[in-house]
Formats: sequence, C-alpha cells, structure tokens
Amino acid sequence: MKAFCLNDAASALIEREMPVPEPGANDILVRVHAAGVTPTEIEWYPTTHTNAGAARRDPVPGHEFSGVVAAVGSEVKGFQVGEAVYGMNDWFADGATAEYCLTQPACIVAKPSRLSHAEAAAVPIGALTAWQGLYERAKLKVGERVLIHGGSGAVGVFAIQLARRIGAQVFTTASARNAEFLKQLGAAHVIDYKSERFEEVVGKVDVVFDGVGGEMLHRSWDVLTPAGRMVTIASSSEGAQDERTKAAFFIVETKQVQLAEIAKLLDSGELKVFVDSAIPLAQASAAYFGKLPRQSGRGKVVVAVRD
Repeated sequence: MKAFCLNDAASALIEREMPVPEPGANDILVRVHAAGVTPTEIEWYPTTHTNAGAARRDPVPGHEFSGVVAAVGSEVKGFQVGEAVYGMNDWFADGATAEYCLTQPACIVAKPSRLSHAEAAAVPIGALTAWQGLYERAKLKVGERVLIHGGSGAVGVFAIQLARRIGAQVFTTASARNAEFLKQLGAAHVIDYKSERFEEVVGKVDVVFDGVGGEMLHRSWDVLTPAGRMVTIASSSEGAQDERTKAAFFIVETKQVQLAEIAKLLDSGELKVFVDSAIPLAQASAAYFGKLPRQSGRGKVVVAVRD
C-alpha cells in the first residue's frame, strides 16, 4: 500500500510502499477513503516516540479517518467486512494517511450515513474535542456565557454548535469574513480578533474554550467570573509551567459512545461539518507543512485517499 510517513528530520512526509497491516485478533483493518489533517500532530510526542519512550521510525500521521472495514480479527464482535466506519486512532498508533490503517473496535462506529467519507473524516478530533472540553471538562450549562477562541477552525465550528445546542450564549473570536457564517452556526457575538479586543465586548463569561493559546489565552483569564472555567487545547499550552494553564489543558480521547452520539446529531442535521478542502494523497506533505493555502478558512482540510 501507499503510505505517507514522517521523515527523520520531521520536515516532510515521504511516500513509501509498505505492506498492508495484518490485523491481530482484536484489530480491524480499514480501507481508508479519507483522513483528517491536524498539522500540529507532527510536533506531538506520540508521533515520534512509542509508549515505552523509544524513537518511532516512519510514523504515519492522520488519526481521524473514514473508510470501509477490510478485515476483522478473530475476536472482534460487532463489525463486518464492507461496513462504512469513521473514528479516531490511538495517538501512538500509525494513522490513516495511507491506503489502509489498523484500528481498534472501541475507536470506531458506523459512518454517519448522510456524510461523504471526506466529510466524516473531518469530524472525530474536532467534534470529540469540543464535546469533551465543553461538556466534560467545563460542564457548560444552559444559560451560561462561553467565549470560544478560533471559532471558524476545525474544533471551533463544533464548539459553537455544541455550546448553542445546550442553550449557552456564545461569543467567539474569528476573522471578520467569517462573522455571518459563525452567527448562522449559533454564535450570538462574533469578535474580529484583528480589530477588536474581546475583553471590551464580552464582559465576564462562565467558560473560555481556547483553541489559540499564547496572548489570547493569557488575556482570557481576566474575563472569567470568579467561578469561571478555562479549557485550552492549544499545543503551546502543553508543558506550560503556569499551574492554571496546566490544569486547563487537555488532549482529546477516543470515546465510542460520544462518536456514536455525534453521528446521530450529524445524521439528523442538528450538527454540521465543514471541509475546508479535500486534497489528493500526493499532497499530504504540503497540507501538513503549511504549503497549501486554505480555501474557505472554515473547518478542516482532509486527504481524499480514495474517490
């Protein structure tokens, strides 16, 4: 099979011919149709190291995917060859920027039927991150005020929708060109981060969901109410020395029940996904290393492995 692997210098993805993985007793082999692109994944520890701390060679990125079950291990229950699935792999496993990938049954569910494979591949990391950040970490409640930084991004578009879904009042920072789009998703107030200071617009909020980090995160502590909660997913916050930031930072986990619930919301039309662009597998390296211009600036870039 064709696979795109990170080179030793972590400067590019290199196309390699690799054997199709053999599923173990508890594995599922997926014939990949599309994989989501998360550029910061290249910098993460699990991309370059094993669970035991050893260096990984030729790691394959792309841990969210949509495809068709190609083979199942002898102990696998509940999945059949030919079934369309979507999901998110363990960070230490090889990803789906390849024609096939191995996964675990707990990492996938049936693909939302109304979505294309490219659309489905844009869902898992963004939707699960928004779900876990708002519902589990911040415990956002009806009527609360939430500020979402990076509203038009791959996570932000889901965070706005999920916050609005439970009746929160949503403020978001984004570029002015996306203001009307984000209001249609459920944002009550869109703040142009280039020309406005969000502190002067939002007053006090109950929750900040930060997908930007840096100065935006630093300034956001001052807009929280005394009982306010901060959640950040910005990669710059990982390893931070500040205790508040360390406590606010989290990394998304695969949770099958949540993937299934998200699929229901997508199929009902209550939740929408946005694909910035779907690029061919041959352009995977350019997508990961910022050499392809964003088209709409909304949602996720995906690699279309198959038509």
